[in-house]
Amino acid sequence: MSINYYQQHAQRFFDETVRVDMSALHDRFLAYLPPGARILDAGCGSGRDASAFLARGYAVEAFDASFEMAQRAAALIGLPVPVMRFEDFSAPARYDGIWCCASLLHVAEADLPAVFTRLANALKPNGVWYLSFKLGRGEREKDGRRFTDMDEARLRKLMRALPELEVKAVWQTADKRVGRDEAWVNGLVMKVG
Repeated sequence: MSINYYQQHAQRFFDETVRVDMSALHDRFLAYLPPGARILDAGCGSGRDASAFLARGYAVEAFDASFEMAQRAAALIGLPVPVMRFEDFSAPARYDGIWCCASLLHVAEADLPAVFTRLANALKPNGVWYLSFKLGRGEREKDGRRFTDMDEARLRKLMRALPELEVKAVWQTADKRVGRDEAWVNGLVMKVG
């Protein structure tokens, strides 16, 4: 359902998100990573964040579940962007950082533990993972998209279920897009070991 939304509204979504200034969140995430680190932008949408990481000298890979969004992101960053769902993602521990900005929120709540495990497995020891969800509780549908909302307690509980992850921070932010008044829950975790 959500994939169809992004297929049909890809250009509008790209235009609304590609220039949003996410530098404060980028800085918080990148503070944990060495120069030139390998970052996966998982569910990259417009490619905005992957582009910012590339501009700062990081090695970046990205994927998105929507073919239309993946095409636009690939054009922006100049790299291939495979079309893939989180449920189909699998990789060895090869990433220093994983960035999941406003992307995991389309995964069904029941599927989140398995997806979290897949992403954690792809992190190198001492790798850092950023993730964000719209503030709320439970699942809902809006404008042809399915959302799993999260509050701080629920996000902490999901992350603590993976013993290899150490929660570094959980905090709230306001939406940075013009005309939006939504709140977001953000998390930063590190893979210990």
